[in-house]
Amino acid sequence: MVNSEYYFISDLHIGGEGNLAVCDFETELIDFLQFLEGKTHATELIILGDAFSFWEMTRTSPTAKLETIITQHPRLFEQFKRTGRNIKITLLPGNHDYELACYEEFKTTLEAYNISLEAKEAITRQIQGRTIWIEHGHQQDSFNRIADFGNPYATPIGYYIVSQIVDSLVEKSSLGKYSWLKDIESVYPNEEIPYWFFSNYFYKEMSLWLRWVLLPFLLLLSVSLILLISAALEQVGIVNSGFFSQPWLEFLQNFGFAGKALEFTVNLVLFIDTLFLGSLILVMIPLLFVFRDIQKTLRRYGFKRKKRGLTNKQSSYLEAARQVFEQNPDVFAFVYGHTHHPSLTRIDPNSSYVLGDRYVINTGSWLKKLKRIPSIFRFFPAVYYPSFQLNYFKIFTNNGKIEIFYECLPKEAESGLTLLERLAIIGRKKQKPISLPQHTII
Repeated sequence: MVNSEYYFISDLHIGGEGNLAVCDFETELIDFLQFLEGKTHATELIILGDAFSFWEMTRTSPTAKLETIITQHPRLFEQFKRTGRNIKITLLPGNHDYELACYEEFKTTLEAYNISLEAKEAITRQIQGRTIWIEHGHQQDSFNRIADFGNPYATPIGYYIVSQIVDSLVEKSSLGKYSWLKDIESVYPNEEIPYWFFSNYFYKEMSLWLRWVLLPFLLLLSVSLILLISAALEQVGIVNSGFFSQPWLEFLQNFGFAGKALEFTVNLVLFIDTLFLGSLILVMIPLLFVFRDIQKTLRRYGFKRKKRGLTNKQSSYLEAARQVFEQNPDVFAFVYGHTHHPSLTRIDPNSSYVLGDRYVINTGSWLKKLKRIPSIFRFFPAVYYPSFQLNYFKIFTNNGKIEIFYECLPKEAESGLTLLERLAIIGRKKQKPISLPQHTII
């Protein structure tokens, strides 16, 4: 027999200005709320933060942001009201909607839609005599940590990137050849933004004639490098094949004028690429200093990609969870969001302070996800492949036992990729939903 249920979702990022006002998953969210509306026993939906995109609304006064979003999505908020009559709906502030924690009027506005706002950094819930620890997670992130929680003027570094750069880009998104700028809030972590921007410039915004002029040079740049190194090895006598010193494309002359034209074109491209590579080698030393300084600048602004960035971020949350478990022996689950990466991690019960299993749960995000896929062509930019993973966790009691249930709701994303992008990642592994166990018994 089921006694009580807690449902957890986070990082919906509803609302915004310009194209960000569109909610790609509004229908699915309304369906989910209608499902919860039919519950006949004690049920609570807890939204762990970043339900709204306040940071992206720089031209709206702080206290008017919520009313603006309600106006943008009336069907959704009417469904909140109907669902909230039958179950409890609790909302925590995240970093993107941090202002919820700063102005008392938000609490009154949300109550009209049967949403209970708890303006706290973390809350707890009890089930079967044990405790669930719940927070958004931005306080564990140095980029988005808010030192003076509740102060409307406490602004982390991430705020300036989102509210200024992101908002100005979204305003201009309708001017581009493709509507790709509106997806900038789906780029995570923020350090990935410069690479994502360059990728979309190359594949979508670069002048068509310039792109097609560059393509043969980029495609044959690797070949040119091999030829340059091999020819140098032949000249010094390390390699004696003679292959790279001969007109190795002469066989094309057998195809008449077309073959000669192709041979000339390939040789011209290889010559220019080789000349470029030779020049690059000559200036390599000063370029190394330039690249090193660029990396230092990117690192200073928080944009330097780290190979194990996601793993490092997850480790910081696991450490935060371990501290909570150590200080609160009755806590068996640490639930957070923020990183947009759903996960369920079991903490080793052999630890000196852990009595039985402990679990760390990341609730993921309902935003579109962009997976960085390297191109099959060595010098082409990576492609950012879109997908959705609309997931929720449920913690409930069943026949006297605590269980964790995970479900991912189906939704396909329109790729929006150009022909060149699709060719660049042909054969590459595309984004698939992160696989997590559906049932876990505590």
